[in-house]
Amino acid sequence: MKAHVDKDTCVGCGLCPSICPDVFEMQDDGKAGEIKESVPESAADTAKEAEDSCPVNAIEVE
Repeated sequence: MKAHVDKDTCVGCGLCPSICPDVFEMQDDGKAGEIKESVPESAADTAKEAEDSCPVNAIEVE
């Protein structure tokens, strides 16, 4: 499973790292980014929750 944040769409709300800090973080540009491209199996459910919770649909987890 891989995670990707579309930086052009992200509004920097901080929701994804608050839901899934093992995969997402806020970066120096004020936008979210993935810490690891590959999602650890232990974080799969929360990564999908972060994807579903993103208010601008900037996250893709597949």
